[in-house]
Amino acid sequence: MNSEYKQKLEYFCGYQERCHSEVLQKMIDLNIPYAERDEIMVHLIEHNFLNETRFAQSFARGKHAIKKWGRNRIVNELKFRKISSHNIQLALKEIPEDAYEATFLELAQKQWQSVTEKNILKKKKKVADFLLRKGYESAWVYDFINQQE
Repeated sequence: MNSEYKQKLEYFCGYQERCHSEVLQKMIDLNIPYAERDEIMVHLIEHNFLNETRFAQSFARGKHAIKKWGRNRIVNELKFRKISSHNIQLALKEIPEDAYEATFLELAQKQWQSVTEKNILKKKKKVADFLLRKGYESAWVYDFINQQE
């Protein structure tokens, strides 16, 4: 096995958390022979450069804290990256319920203030669409929207 490939992928995984599909795509980009890919993947997992549970947990924490994403968006993005449902459930536990609710309310109120639409129904739709795109639960979104005057 080519140690240059191994070294490049160790650096790639060490730089930030990666999921298996990102590493596989990197191997394709580097033109690593198909026969060597499994061996390199096993090496990365055994030496703790690649850990899908750790990736999912880090992804969920980061996207919620930095981009203010809701659970639905996080779940969809993790599914897109072919993360197992077990790891997705573990990842969602990384977001404390009280912090999640506080983030939702803060984001919803901030968005409500920033939308300048005069027509109240159009304003409610714009804010609801924004919060749903962010991945928050529709029940929460509509509860918030219905409380606004």
